[in-house]
Amino acid sequence: MRVSPSSIATPLLAPLRQRALAIFAIPAVILALALSAAQASSQDNCGEGRDFVVQALEQIKTGTPSEVEAGLQLLKHANSVCVSSGDAWYYRSLFEGKLGRATNATYALGKAKLFGSDAMSSGANPFVLAAPPQPDLKTLPPIHNKWALVIGISQFQDPSLDLKFTGKDAKDFASVLVDPKLGRFPAANVHTITAGVTTRQLKEQLNWLARSAEPDDLVLIFLASHGTSRSQDTADVNYVVTSDTDLKDQDSLFSTSIAMVDISDIVRTRVRARRTVILLDTCHSGGAGIANRERALQVSESAPSASVLERISQGIGRAILSSSQEDQSSYEGAPFQNGYFTHFLIEAIRRNNGMDSIEQMFPYLRDQVSKAAATKSTTRGAYVAGAAPAAKSANLGQTPVLTASDIGGTIVLGAPVSGASGQ
Repeated sequence: MRVSPSSIATPLLAPLRQRALAIFAIPAVILALALSAAQASSQDNCGEGRDFVVQALEQIKTGTPSEVEAGLQLLKHANSVCVSSGDAWYYRSLFEGKLGRATNATYALGKAKLFGSDAMSSGANPFVLAAPPQPDLKTLPPIHNKWALVIGISQFQDPSLDLKFTGKDAKDFASVLVDPKLGRFPAANVHTITAGVTTRQLKEQLNWLARSAEPDDLVLIFLASHGTSRSQDTADVNYVVTSDTDLKDQDSLFSTSIAMVDISDIVRTRVRARRTVILLDTCHSGGAGIANRERALQVSESAPSASVLERISQGIGRAILSSSQEDQSSYEGAPFQNGYFTHFLIEAIRRNNGMDSIEQMFPYLRDQVSKAAATKSTTRGAYVAGAAPAAKSANLGQTPVLTASDIGGTIVLGAPVSGASGQ
């Protein structure tokens, strides 16, 4: 029998090869453990890192170089406190690319791919408007179809945060929308959710709107829940508390709630409808329980900041109604079985059978809410007994705010549709 030299050598060399591989594997194991330890250490501040990412995105309104540079510095800070934040690396690649720095953009994108990024997976891009301004467009064509997402979050992971009327607000408002004599929305196109609204579910429903609406459609988003604001470094960052938001510490709060900028970006960059109305009643409180947590977490009940509202309004046909100014809270209950904002919003729609524009409805809504709130001596938001001393000087009234793009205020909620009646 003939035997090749290699067949003899292989059994003899096998143990040596195994030992050599083991020796070479040691540095790789050490490197992997070091990277794991570094990432674990960085995770301690990843909630803070997420906050800086949100602040960076809020810098972008029209996309000027100064906005982009300011946002980029915040993204770099996000990675300095959380090196494994793939979203921060992904947005850094976009911001660097916007500034014409191709090498930096490629490097950041490689890091985003290494760590993984939800923003990258969804194709998020704050510099692209789904309904960009059209200077030559004077009027919009008739509404082809109408879509609405109506959310009222009344129950939370922490029962002390539960709200009495947000769920009812959503149901009552949705009833007006589908009324053939008022809102004239196709019932199949109105999604109403009032129980167990998780952060993921809210994002999924916003994505449903983005997928469904065409340019000549009308989109409406109604959202009632707790709203928070934290002042840190250069910006006030607004978050919406959902049913599964964890309030045990800052990292938990900001990683399990939905940033208002996320809602803003979906509307800015994915909703193609050139008539989009957002109704925000996001300043509620269940009492002293949340006030105590606000002080502990350095957050406060707050309506969306002016910068957030301005950001959402970019593009064409955007109108945003907030239930109060950013230094105010909102009222609910007696003498109404709703939030004050929702009660008078429904009344404003009924006044002309839904055929007044947002711009025409607003003065009545603003004046009636302000008048009703003026009879109250305390608010139902953060400014309760035992609240932080700084809160005592806050504005105790409630004044709704309208922010709109150039062709935003002419949107008529009750306008009939000219196309198909649902999907």
